[in-house]
Amino acid sequence: MSVKVHALDHLVINVADVARSAEWYAKILGMEIRVFDPGGGQPARTSLVFGSQKINVRPKAADKVEWFTADHETPGSDDLCFLTASTPDQVVAHLKANGVAIEAGPSNRQGARGTLRSVYCRDPDGSLIEISSYAGETG
Repeated sequence: MSVKVHALDHLVINVADVARSAEWYAKILGMEIRVFDPGGGQPARTSLVFGSQKINVRPKAADKVEWFTADHETPGSDDLCFLTASTPDQVVAHLKANGVAIEAGPSNRQGARGTLRSVYCRDPDGSLIEISSYAGETG
């Protein structure tokens, strides 16, 4: 029998400043900031929770053993796509109202389930953030 994954539970982003990045994701994307203790004498961790997923926010200087990190962690190297029920025009207005530069969009892109309408911006470390919606799923 082969292994087949069915969902993404969490992912980890590497950042220069955990507090700054967490506040940006909370303010701009409406994510909830949660700090948790992983136990075992390890330092507290910060997560960004949305829907049934989360993003763990790891400082760039994290100890590889203590934090169990990737081999080449680099702040600003992520390219993430998030789904929203907001229209692309609402996303553009929200980003502009919060002083976030729009990199591109709204434009059509290919998502996991079909065509997305996407708006692109960057987080505080320069990672590319795509905020998207599927036709018929906005309101």
